[in-house]
Amino acid sequence: MTDFSKRLRSEIEYIGLNQKEFAAKAGIKKRALDAYLRVQQSMPPADAAVKIASALGLSVEYLVTGKEYRQTVDISGYLQFRDLLDDLAILPLEILNPIKTVIKTFADSERKKT
Repeated sequence: MTDFSKRLRSEIEYIGLNQKEFAAKAGIKKRALDAYLRVQQSMPPADAAVKIASALGLSVEYLVTGKEYRQTVDISGYLQFRDLLDDLAILPLEILNPIKTVIKTFADSERKKT
């Protein structure tokens, strides 16, 4: 698997969509996406790469080279929470939903203070 396909697969998983959903969001054919994700995949043409990057909120440069990260979000402040996010991702919804509610309540309270 190329670095491009690894980054693409990782980013699609990060946003929580399956491949069919992501292909629709990006406006590309599922078959084409499958080719970009395969071990012996092909690089997408520029127009498809732009659609893919845009749907992920990334730059094409990041997908191709691994340099530069999310163009729309500065994630540096969030890196400290990566382990927590990994833990939350494995919890079933019946446990996760009350946790999300508690976090949202506290966050809303903090937002009102500012």
